[in-house]
Amino acid sequence: MLHHNAGAIIVAHNHPSGIAEPSLADNTITQKLVKALELIDVKLLDHLIIGDGEYVSLADRGYL
Repeated sequence: MLHHNAGAIIVAHNHPSGIAEPSLADNTITQKLVKALELIDVKLLDHLIIGDGEYVSLADRGYL
């Protein structure tokens, strides 16, 4: 992100359980990322959670 001088990013991670439903920890880290990225003028566009054949977009869920 810094190397490419990005103004916005999308992050993603998988849930080994295969269930893509976001946890409390996922929501918490997303909010911490938003605040940290604001310090360097980078916007978090989405946080995707990947499960077994499905995904959840925290932006679609209204967390961003």
